[in-house]
Amino acid sequence: MPGPYVFGRHQPASHTIIHVSDPHFLAGGARLGGRYNVDDTFARTLVAIRAVHPSPAAIVLTGDLTDLGEPDAYRRLRAAVEPVARELGTRVIWVAGNHDERPALREGLLDAPATEEPVTGVWEIDGLRIIALDTSVPGWHHGDLDDGQLAWLADVLRTPAPQGTLLAMHHPPLPSHLPLFDILELRHQEKLEAVIRGSDVRGILAGHLHYSSTGVFAGVPVSVASATCYTMNVARPAAEVNGMDAAQAFNLVHVYPDTITHTVVPVTTAPTGEYFSEAWLEKMAALDPEARLEAFSRKPTR
Repeated sequence: MPGPYVFGRHQPASHTIIHVSDPHFLAGGARLGGRYNVDDTFARTLVAIRAVHPSPAAIVLTGDLTDLGEPDAYRRLRAAVEPVARELGTRVIWVAGNHDERPALREGLLDAPATEEPVTGVWEIDGLRIIALDTSVPGWHHGDLDDGQLAWLADVLRTPAPQGTLLAMHHPPLPSHLPLFDILELRHQEKLEAVIRGSDVRGILAGHLHYSSTGVFAGVPVSVASATCYTMNVARPAAEVNGMDAAQAFNLVHVYPDTITHTVVPVTTAPTGEYFSEAWLEKMAALDPEARLEAFSRKPTR
């Protein structure tokens, strides 16, 4: 691929991360709730992931990897994701959600002992650190972080990473305007705040809500990726919001020295224009900055 192209004040991102959430796989390819074809929407998601970037730094899946924690569901998900990761030359970071079961997840995705130990990990990627937290609570759907996991996180964060840290977790430390999600929120958030405030944590990647959302927690930006299985129809009054088989998406995360951006990527086959292309970028690259402004920025004379 030609480039990278630098037409503005920022150099290209140092890291590009694919942030996916809530695939909710089921054993045998069953439909979620008897309605949602999660295998199909996830397959279309993988096609889009292949297209948006040739070599992302990581594919991060922030929980509810399966709907019932079935071993076959984890096998099916792994068989779908890992070939794409190998093709793109990247790593996969699995994060546990409230619908997951730790023993089956650990055995099926991590080749680890099937225990109830939290599913956590640390990845150092060219100066950027990604830490996976496990906010799942065995037997419950709300989220929490026990004291042992918080102490472990504090110990890891004592040594800053050259390009900072991203936390990946399922339950976002944010309010939802949907009352149903407040029941299932991350509890004892003040404990997490005490650990990360003033640390090198630059961003939090989360899921759980089935709709895209952003906010700030402990001075850290939080980005919630929508779901690949089904999304919440938030174009309704809060009390009437329910799931719909539309608007599935994932996030494209770009890490720069001074900021991180989170772009919602719709998984859609909508008709798309053909004006911009590699050839158009090459044409712009051949011009000096003033000529580029003249060619593309100046409005037609009234």
